Amino acid sequence: MKELLETIKLAGLMVFAIPPALAGIHFLLAGRLLIGGTLIGLAVGLVAVKRWLTMPGDVPGLVLGKLVGSSGTDAEGEDR
Repeated sequence: MKELLETIKLAGLMVFAIPPALAGIHFLLAGRLLIGGTLIGLAVGLVAVKRWLTMPGDVPGLVLGKLVGSSGTDAEGEDR
């Protein structure tokens, strides 16, 4: 279930990241390197920040995941 939610969040982020990336490609092909590179960098930065930066809202889930993951059983109650 967690993977599904992460995929939905990433898809939502792509709604905001793809338009500047496409505009950046358009500007690069038109010869406007500074604007094109900036827009592509912005799009990559949006995805990178979401992927690798821990947001304050993510902390409780991470702590809970570590606490649950530290026990000797998985979700079905079987030993590891």
